[in-house]
Amino acid sequence: MVKFLDLKAINEQYQVEISDAINSVLNSGWYIKGSAVSSFENNFAKYCGTKHCIGVANGLDALILIFRALIIQDKLQEGDEVIVPANTYIASILALTENKLKPILVEPDPVTFNLNLEGIRSKLTSNTKAILSVHLYGQLAEDVSGFCKEHDLLLIEDAAQAHGAKNKEGKKAGNFGIAAGFSFYPGKNLGALGDAGAVTTNDKDLAELIQQLGNYGSEKKYHNSLQGLNSRLDEMQAAILDVKLKYLDKEIIKRREAATYYQQNIENPKIKLPQWDSEVKDHVFHLYVIRCTERDQLQQYLNDKGIQTVIHYPIPPHKQEAFSEWNQLSYPLTEQIHDEVLSLPLSPIISREEQDQVVKALNSY
Repeated sequence: MVKFLDLKAINEQYQVEISDAINSVLNSGWYIKGSAVSSFENNFAKYCGTKHCIGVANGLDALILIFRALIIQDKLQEGDEVIVPANTYIASILALTENKLKPILVEPDPVTFNLNLEGIRSKLTSNTKAILSVHLYGQLAEDVSGFCKEHDLLLIEDAAQAHGAKNKEGKKAGNFGIAAGFSFYPGKNLGALGDAGAVTTNDKDLAELIQQLGNYGSEKKYHNSLQGLNSRLDEMQAAILDVKLKYLDKEIIKRREAATYYQQNIENPKIKLPQWDSEVKDHVFHLYVIRCTERDQLQQYLNDKGIQTVIHYPIPPHKQEAFSEWNQLSYPLTEQIHDEVLSLPLSPIISREEQDQVVKALNSY
């Protein structure tokens, strides 16, 4: 069996360091908002090139807290329109609806599946106040920061899948807009051993407000000036992430090598391969996603050959029961993408033999 993602084997590479980090936290007797969290926040901010990082409980909370803080700062108001790609994971949408903002769904770029200026312009109105740019599958979306400045729009990044992705100038995901939300779900390129997330920003006031909101709205213990929530990165996960952050760039290189091998060896007219600029480091391959009009049959065929695959994602947000009021909307490209995409096994530890097994199966389909 070629596993889609062998998390046990990935983490075993760093087992000694991770065990030491866990024991250090265990022996400290301090498990919430301590030195491990501070250390990771500082290191991840430095890694992203931002001034501030705030650890939170998960990636969804990271986005929810960003928008809640922007509303408190009067930079946004309930009911404001926020442009977001229609083909994103549902968390991007939930972060808006949780804050009573109005998601404006936009078809993605047909090549990268990411938001681009053409799509933004097609839905821009006087009620548009922000753009939520999603770096899907690990590839940076088009940099629209200049456009946002020109039109007085806030730019927020959903960087949950793009840790370490950077443009040709070296600017990394998490450093393009006013703030960015990251997820450290175990399957991410930088994954914890449970749920975890973070916000990055260069805005000191925004960082302090998000920190407060994620701690029950409290600046001082038992003194709550805001109605917040409990969304804190815990010491154990922070310590584990600090270990794994040291190896992230090395793992990204291995992911790119594996993706390039697929790109150079998969040859089947029924299969569309992802496109990216190999000279720019804007893709960190959280996922390697192909398209096939016979996707379900292909997935079953690969499964029969002992190859695990995953569909990211089978149902777009506007077709989910949770958003039944949108179910009659039509986004043809988004719907086509969700009907055709299939994620192949790819990780920093995938072997050439495993990849050859995948390639052989795809080429003979």
